[in-house]
Amino acid sequence: MQSSVRASDWPFACAPALFALAFIAPGLTPAAHAQFSNPTSQRTEVRNAAPLHPPAGASVAIVEFEDLECPDCANANPVIKEAVDKYHIPWVRHDFPLPFHTWSFEAAVDARWFDTKSQRLGDDFRDATFAAQPTIHSQDDLHAFAVKFAQDHHLAFPFAVDPQGRLARLVKADYDLGQSVGIQHTPTLWVVTNKTSGAPFVEVVDRGRLFTLIQEAQAESAGK
Repeated sequence: MQSSVRASDWPFACAPALFALAFIAPGLTPAAHAQFSNPTSQRTEVRNAAPLHPPAGASVAIVEFEDLECPDCANANPVIKEAVDKYHIPWVRHDFPLPFHTWSFEAAVDARWFDTKSQRLGDDFRDATFAAQPTIHSQDDLHAFAVKFAQDHHLAFPFAVDPQGRLARLVKADYDLGQSVGIQHTPTLWVVTNKTSGAPFVEVVDRGRLFTLIQEAQAESAGK
C-alpha cells in the first residue's frame, strides 16, 4: 500500500496566498530555472536539512519535491510508486511548481482540493495528472481533466476551487520550503532515514539506483 505524507503535516508556516496566474510575483524568487531530463548531472547543495527525515514512526522514507507539469517528474512517478509499494515506506510529496510552467501551480492547488476528500484521492490525482500530462496544454485543459477525474470518483469539482486561498498558501509554503532546502530542479528526491549518526539522507541522482539506496537505508536503519 502506497503511503504518502503532505506538506501540511510539516511544521512550517504558510506564506501569503498566490494564484496560478500570479505565481511569478514581486517578492517571489524562482529557485529553479528548469527541470533536467538527466537528473544524474545535478546534485542539490542542501542548505536546510530539517525536512529530510521520515515521518514519525517510520525509519526510512522518500522525500520528493515535484512539479505536476514537469516531464521528468512524470517519468519518475511510476518508478517511485513501484519503490514505495515494494518496500512499504512513506512517500513525502512536496509541491514545487516551477514559475515558467503555465498550469503547474493550479494543478497543485487542485490536488490539494482532492486531498481534502482523502489523502489517497489527492495522490491518485497527482499520479493521473502525470500520466495525462501530454494531453494537458493549458489551464482550461487542466480544469476539464480535474472535472472528469472528480466525476469518475463521484465528486462535483467546484468552479472556484480555492476561494479563500488556503490551498494556494499550502502550495506556496511547500515552494518556500524547497527554496530553503536549495532545490534547483524537479524532481528532486532523497531516501531519508531516522539515523542519529552519519548521513541521515542521500539524494537520488540516479533513479536506476533507487531500489538499492532504499535497501541500503533499511539495512543501516535496522542496525543503527
